[in-house]
Amino acid sequence: MTASCGAVIGFASAASTETVPVVSSTPDVSMSTVAASSHTVTDSSYKPVRALHVTAWLAGSKKYRAHLNEVFKTTVINSVIIDVKEYEGEVYIPGVPMAEKAGAYVSAMPDIANWVADLKRQGIYTVARIVVFKDNIMPRKNKALAVKNPQGDIWFDSHKITWMDPFNHDAWRYNTLIAVQAAKLGFDEIQFDYIRFPTDGKLSMMRFAKPRTKQTAPTALIDFLRQASQVLHPLGVKISIDVFGLTTSVTSGMGIGQLMGPMTEQVDFVCPMVYPSHYAKGEYGIPNPNDQPYKTIHLAMHDALKVLGPANAKKLRPYFQDFSLPGRGIRYHAKEVRAQMQAAIDQGVDSWALWNARCSYTLDAIKTPVVAASSATAPSPPFPDVKTSSNTH
Repeated sequence: MTASCGAVIGFASAASTETVPVVSSTPDVSMSTVAASSHTVTDSSYKPVRALHVTAWLAGSKKYRAHLNEVFKTTVINSVIIDVKEYEGEVYIPGVPMAEKAGAYVSAMPDIANWVADLKRQGIYTVARIVVFKDNIMPRKNKALAVKNPQGDIWFDSHKITWMDPFNHDAWRYNTLIAVQAAKLGFDEIQFDYIRFPTDGKLSMMRFAKPRTKQTAPTALIDFLRQASQVLHPLGVKISIDVFGLTTSVTSGMGIGQLMGPMTEQVDFVCPMVYPSHYAKGEYGIPNPNDQPYKTIHLAMHDALKVLGPANAKKLRPYFQDFSLPGRGIRYHAKEVRAQMQAAIDQGVDSWALWNARCSYTLDAIKTPVVAASSATAPSPPFPDVKTSSNTH
């Protein structure tokens, strides 16, 4: 993913000392810890999702909507993931008083409720993507929400952007209230992105509301998801999360607090961002993962299925790469995009989403379904288990 979508490094910001009000018209987010519950997708409720990510600005464009309508008619795409809150801190849906008061609301798609309803009439599954802890507006309005430096001032990452403190329960509440409003506007699913700790800048200078350790960091993220689930599931929406691609294979938290297995227990779907271009050279024993999309995704899905277990295989919905990064190797066209889908379906993973920062997708890659290879045509021998690093790229 490019920097705008959450696969690489994170940004955010902070300021002010005003308190965060609770909007009484929406469910309050309980601050108590309750027993974890595992949300299992049953065969009867499962339908494969083939999704495209769309920015709020294009989602608000009548011309792009017309283009999408043709895509829905002529390809296998049956879902759209729409930005509702981005890392800049902008909130693109109306009706969130806290966002409006902070100046975070941007009217990129003011008629979103009508469009979501139209999409659902077409049988399109609708997902609202919310960037959580990377936020460049709200922390500046309320310093109490920010990751701070040792002097108690706002901590900035290497891009001069700050983060909301993942330990701060008011930060949890703010993002959950945005999700509640998205549910009220008719979205079928809430997708939380940037549910993690920062990865760039002077990390040793970060200060949080409580000590950050290998134990407390994952617990904070898991507790946020648990409490968000308590609020959102009764509203009838599903919940998904975006995680770093290597969380399928690295179970240490990777320094960002992401433990894919425990996090997935709290939600309905997990979306590891397994873009081959984002893996370091030599990862999985592959000289350049960008140039071997089938093998890279095959190994990532193999490990993901081991982490989740057979009962939760249908929770897996990876993000695939439909873009090319300069200097990473081969350029991506239909062949490379479909190779990723093929690697997944060959292991029974039939849901996926495509990412392109400009939302310009390779239509030749999605015109027809990818069918699992038979035992006679599947790549042989099976790829062996290989060592991975904890590189977060």
